Amino acid sequence: MRKVLGWGLILALVLFGNGVVMAGSVLSEADALYDAGGLENYLAAIPLYEKAVAELGDQFDVLWKCARAHRDYGNKIKQQGEGDWEDLCAKHGKAGMQFAERAIALEPEKVEGYYYYGLSVGIYSDGVSILTALSEGLKNKTQESFEAAYKIDKAYNKGGPILSLGRFWTVLPWPMSDEDKALDYFREYQSGGFLDGSDEGKIYMAELLMDIGGKDNEAEARSMLKTAEQSSERYFADWAKRLLDDLD
Repeated sequence: MRKVLGWGLILALVLFGNGVVMAGSVLSEADALYDAGGLENYLAAIPLYEKAVAELGDQFDVLWKCARAHRDYGNKIKQQGEGDWEDLCAKHGKAGMQFAERAIALEPEKVEGYYYYGLSVGIYSDGVSILTALSEGLKNKTQESFEAAYKIDKAYNKGGPILSLGRFWTVLPWPMSDEDKALDYFREYQSGGFLDGSDEGKIYMAELLMDIGGKDNEAEARSMLKTAEQSSERYFADWAKRLLDDLD
């Protein structure tokens, strides 16, 4: 009897171990696709991350990476701006929110779940409109998530939580928007050395400076946009050019 139980236990361990290895290889494949970057790779990574979630159960690193893949695919779709991009942004933004919420529930002391929840709401809002997102009560949840990410590790992803809060307070409709708060965050992002390497950050900050107005603000915005106009990413280069045209 002892021998039977012993071999049964060994067999169970082997099968379980193989399952973990198989799931781990799926996760590694998903990571490789994501790291390669680009629309097609992000899309291909999503079902692999979801498969890893299904096989491994709720694990923090798998969940937030799945949220990130959904959000970044939606972001690329938005930048491409073709076909049913709004529907896809809504779909993948919502999925990103759901996976990020599960990550937050598992590890509420870590930055990734909060950060990618907030970014996923942004993509969802691009798809359904910011007014619809606000009507669904997402303003406070987004603010709280970005503020939690900021508190835990504001330098995460090259100052991502700082930049996100600056943009958050910029794009909210009046009277919820707050230019002073937004500019404070952008100045912090700038003083932290993150702005120099971010065309996206330059555009966001320049757009706010233009909205605030004034000769000095517009001159600073122009300088940022001149740099962003040379971006290797067409989406940001074109955006910078449009804003420069508005200044002329």
